Amino acid sequence: MRIASAGLPRFLLMTSTALLAPASIAMAQDAAPQAAPQPADGGNVIIVTAQKRSENLQNVPISIQALGTQKLDQLNVSNFNGYTQQLPTVVAQSSGTPGTNIIYMRGVASGGDGNHSGPLPSVGVYLDEQPVTTIGGNLDVHVYDIARIESLAGPQGTLYGASSEAGTIRIITNKPDTSGFYGRMDVEANQVHKGGTGGKVEGMINIPLSPKAALRVVGYYEKDAGYIDNVAGTRSFLPEGTGITINNSQYVKKNYNDTEIAGGRALLKVDLDDNWTVTPGIMYQDTRSHGNYGYDSSVGDLQVQHFLPEYRRDIFAQASLTIEGKIGSWDLTYAGAYLDRKTFSSSDYTDYAEAYDSLYSGAGGLAGYFYYKDNAGNQIKPIQQVFGQDHFKKMSHELRIASPTGEKARFVGGLFYQRQSNLIHQDYQVAGLADLLSVNGKPGTLWLTQQNRVDKDYAAFGEVSYDFTPTITATAGGRYFKYDNSLIGFFGFGRNPAFYQGADGNPPPNAAGSTRTGVAGCYTTDGLTLRNAQLAGETNITLLPAAVGGSPCTNLGDYVNGGVVPKRAKGDGGTYRFNLTWKPESNVTAYITVSRGFRPGGINRRADVDPYKPDYLTNFEAGLKTTLFDGLLRLNTAVYLQNWKNFQFAYLGANSFTEIHNGPDARIRGVEFDANVVKGGFSFNLGGAYTDARTTKNLCAVDDLTYSCSGSGNYVAAPANTRLPITPKWKLASTLRYSVPVGAAKVYGQVNATYQSSASSDLRTAAIQPGTGELINPAELLGRIAAFTQVNFALGSEWDKYSLELFATNAFDERGQLSRYVACGVCYNRVYIVPNQPRTLGIRAGAKF
Repeated sequence: MRIASAGLPRFLLMTSTALLAPASIAMAQDAAPQAAPQPADGGNVIIVTAQKRSENLQNVPISIQALGTQKLDQLNVSNFNGYTQQLPTVVAQSSGTPGTNIIYMRGVASGGDGNHSGPLPSVGVYLDEQPVTTIGGNLDVHVYDIARIESLAGPQGTLYGASSEAGTIRIITNKPDTSGFYGRMDVEANQVHKGGTGGKVEGMINIPLSPKAALRVVGYYEKDAGYIDNVAGTRSFLPEGTGITINNSQYVKKNYNDTEIAGGRALLKVDLDDNWTVTPGIMYQDTRSHGNYGYDSSVGDLQVQHFLPEYRRDIFAQASLTIEGKIGSWDLTYAGAYLDRKTFSSSDYTDYAEAYDSLYSGAGGLAGYFYYKDNAGNQIKPIQQVFGQDHFKKMSHELRIASPTGEKARFVGGLFYQRQSNLIHQDYQVAGLADLLSVNGKPGTLWLTQQNRVDKDYAAFGEVSYDFTPTITATAGGRYFKYDNSLIGFFGFGRNPAFYQGADGNPPPNAAGSTRTGVAGCYTTDGLTLRNAQLAGETNITLLPAAVGGSPCTNLGDYVNGGVVPKRAKGDGGTYRFNLTWKPESNVTAYITVSRGFRPGGINRRADVDPYKPDYLTNFEAGLKTTLFDGLLRLNTAVYLQNWKNFQFAYLGANSFTEIHNGPDARIRGVEFDANVVKGGFSFNLGGAYTDARTTKNLCAVDDLTYSCSGSGNYVAAPANTRLPITPKWKLASTLRYSVPVGAAKVYGQVNATYQSSASSDLRTAAIQPGTGELINPAELLGRIAAFTQVNFALGSEWDKYSLELFATNAFDERGQLSRYVACGVCYNRVYIVPNQPRTLGIRAGAKF
């Protein structure tokens, strides 16, 4: 393993060398045969649709980065981690397993997001015209035959809505083409250093069906090799001498983490006439991951000690329909989609048992505190296996109209509606747990979450641009929105029917705390909770039936007219964007922008925690885009100041139960730049982002509108001027590529380097340790995400119809840290680090037909 302490110097050395190269290469090319022209995305002309119109990237007055088809192929990008590594304004937080990433842009990150009943994402993700943003982790769409990936930094609330508070990522697929029959196939084999072997097979075919119709089909299979080992270990539980010791011998395995991805998509394009086109599409992907993608730093490098099966399966299918046409000279677009996503997982929760066994040692550990017994009264292994299932459904509709692009005054606007739901199932099982200690009707289940979440959004939006002079354009836009979010169901422990609240000589309840949560909090037919009905002295008590199938009763909801209805968070409001663009020359665009984004409020599933409110982000930005030296150099930069008001903050509270609160305000300053040089067969790109994100007021342990954090039980969880977590101060990405004709081939070499500085893993610098009441420092205990540089090499050759490449990813085997996490709110003795993939050597081959 190599530590990245010298990472930035290595990155700067590579970059400075590349900056000196253009002159010498240009001289050599003047005397050598010229390479074939590169496609637009490999040069300095990139067409994007960020503003719902097709435009040259250099004319779009927002901060945007785009990775085109050629760039994605050259960088061998096939997944989320691949393209976010190349986007300096984008970072992610996750457990490392595909499909669990929470995306952040421009430092708008408080950490801890992604819980099923937590805040909606602050970054929107689109597949073509349709939003595919989901809570609990982004849709990790396999990247192949993609026209481009657009990264729109800053609030995009006017055109893209609620979950585009901090930015938007758009994955644009290549569309069917009526010009001819063609296709391609690519294969890869790779070997991970001290890990397993992997590879992929990908293919695309374009079939004209008639002069006005074509079909494009893509298929792929990928195997990502494992590189984390599950090594032998034991855990012992109280009471000492008579307790239980377990081992993981049956789960010991090298290269424990691996993933298989299979899927495909099909698009049909039909030109109904010269003005109207219909494009229906379907996509399906099945991702199967095994093991754990974070390693336990207390065990060893790239090692864990886990004691129960771990896996995750992520299946999604999306049907989409886009209709484009003209009414007179105006463009009309309808975009609709239906997404169905199911995830199934099994997680080892032994860390929780280990930590709480120690925490409650004064009560005899878990055996004494949680009464872990079998039906015969014998102590059992207290370790938990968590079975999870999420069923996401998302339906979206957008109707948009746009005026002709050549007019002095231009308008784009429309209506939007989406409904997304998630049926949440989390089953915390303890093998052999007594029936009376289990959730009622579910033997072996210690804790159950069975909930249904529905988020609905309605919006009307519009933007008007007016050319005051041939060089000055003003744009004003707004979006009126309404949201209606709801949550209903069950969470918590069971209830021993013999346990009667307030009675003497009670048998143990299901577990410590079950006197208040779980079945004890379920509604009865008279509108009281079971616990309160017993305290009131009622003897003839009947629980209302479960509102969500698979649960024993309902404790999350509101009692209304003899039944339980979902808890709801509703609201409306507006966002805006004002822009002034100055274009003194055709190759220069300068702009200033003021924009606002928002994120809806929502429900806390704990009855004693209030709903959280929306948060808002206001952005002040100035940018300059230039194309110089007859297209040789493209140089773009932007500076911004963002004010994030009452940001939503999620953290693991008492008993590792997620709570969401509105924190204080934050101030974010930053600079972004992107430089691209193209000269014949030489190309060089350097992009970077500097982000300074800090709180402006104290974060209080208990909500306090004065932010003084005074009063009983309150304290400063993070003082004003604390840096926001997750986002590094610096993130850089650079690519140097040179190709030269050799006979009928074009031989090339490529170096790609990325760098990111260190970042905090947790916003809080103070928290109360459950059980002991001691004050701890979560940010310090979790540790900082270390800085690192990753360097990738590629050497290959391209012919008219074939290509061959050798590559080395993470060539210097830097142990970069993508994120850090713990399994529970008190599990700081075992911090997991999600690393970048170790050095990987491979070969790629492709054929076109």
